Amino acid sequence: MMKQILLRLWKEEDGQDLVEYALIVAAVGLALITTVNQLSTAIVSLYSSITQGLTSIGATGQ
Repeated sequence: MMKQILLRLWKEEDGQDLVEYALIVAAVGLALITTVNQLSTAIVSLYSSITQGLTSIGATGQ
């Protein structure tokens, strides 16, 4: 009986699509997290550069 259950589970493909979609969603999510992380670092760097530029302009009076 246990062997029949295991064979039936092995041959069934009902959940295969769900697993594939979950893997795709996980890959896209990981790519988005990486992109947003790098983008936020670039934005912080740009903001810091602008702030330092404005500070130096204010200090020199130009």
